[in-house]
Amino acid sequence: MKRVFKIEGQRPLNGTVRISGSKNATVALIPAAILSQGGPVTICDVPEISDVENLTVLLNELNVNVFQNNEGHLIVDPSNMKNVPLENAAVTKLRASYYFMGALLGKYKEARIRMSGGCYLGPRPIDLHLKGFEALGATVEYDKGMYYIHADDLRGARIYLDIASVGATINIMMAAVYAKGRTTIENAAKEPEIIDVATMLNKMGAIIRGAGTNTITIDGVDCLQGCFHEIIPDRIEAGTFVIIGAAAGKEMIIENIIPQHLESLISKLKEMNVNIETEIDRVIIHGGNKLVSADVQTQPYPGFATDLQQTITVLMTQAEGSSMVRETIYAERFKHCQELNRMGARIDVSVPRSMIHGPTPLYGVEVTATDLRCGAALVVAGLIAEGITTIYDIEHIERGYENLDGKINELGGHIWIEEVE
Repeated sequence: MKRVFKIEGQRPLNGTVRISGSKNATVALIPAAILSQGGPVTICDVPEISDVENLTVLLNELNVNVFQNNEGHLIVDPSNMKNVPLENAAVTKLRASYYFMGALLGKYKEARIRMSGGCYLGPRPIDLHLKGFEALGATVEYDKGMYYIHADDLRGARIYLDIASVGATINIMMAAVYAKGRTTIENAAKEPEIIDVATMLNKMGAIIRGAGTNTITIDGVDCLQGCFHEIIPDRIEAGTFVIIGAAAGKEMIIENIIPQHLESLISKLKEMNVNIETEIDRVIIHGGNKLVSADVQTQPYPGFATDLQQTITVLMTQAEGSSMVRETIYAERFKHCQELNRMGARIDVSVPRSMIHGPTPLYGVEVTATDLRCGAALVVAGLIAEGITTIYDIEHIERGYENLDGKINELGGHIWIEEVE
């Protein structure tokens, strides 16, 4: 039996939705918590998603105590932690398992871990991570699907990233907190999730400056302590619901957001004639405007997020004229286009571009979520399609969205899970 989403489309959405804690920050904060040598780390607003479940499995492998208190906070206590090889199947289920490389190398000067998994979006090499570790003095070996990274000592270094990689920036930052001397990461990624990880590590006693700029410095320390940390809101979930409001909303309020994190999206939606108001920690969308075409090019933050190009593609199917999406981060992130065309869209793909011709009515059919953000796009499409849409492989969606069906139903939508052969 397989679990699928069923969506009854063309039901106007109305009301307020609260955005959960950031998935992309959470999957780095949890491995970062094991760097503590003096008490537990309490993380507030952790989303209930399958990626967190898989990270918990890996923490248990390391003999780290993980539990939720009565207030729903996740408490990570590495007091009895043991550095053992991470070979569990959970490693292959999420890309972010590679953050244990930096955390274990930093704390123990040694890490053994299987090659990480996650959604396939084309080549996603971790060579920048490994080069960073080597610059700190580590040796990297790879054999039979396992990485063995070890060092007699870690020493601060000047590291230039050929690409402003979020994963490499965070991984090197975690490895460097215990290195002797100063580490400088140049051409560092600037994403808000990096600032969030640096903020928590500084609360633990690290000395990290420049997070959010292209140059980050880390002065090594001898010991990190436990702390209390609240995760930033999820800017990709927020963007997804903003697009849902633009596509299917009558009047929607999206709260618990940081509007600055969504400036590129909000600007693009206004260009498409979406009626959107921005307040301190929420946005309000008034539906009903006639949409016009626009072009999008994905860029590292603060540019247009690659994680939102699939969902905005759905909105473009309802806009007058031809819109273009150019993907500069993950070249193969166009699998959603074939599924949307099955629903009635007219999208031409010539990697790394897609051309969306609109407006076209969408119809409910059976489609497949090939990855996390493709799944989110198909949910948006199902909400505006005529009839019933059935989405297969929803485990991809559940990796990154907390209670997505519940939140949509509270807004007046009709989405439910069924088991099918």
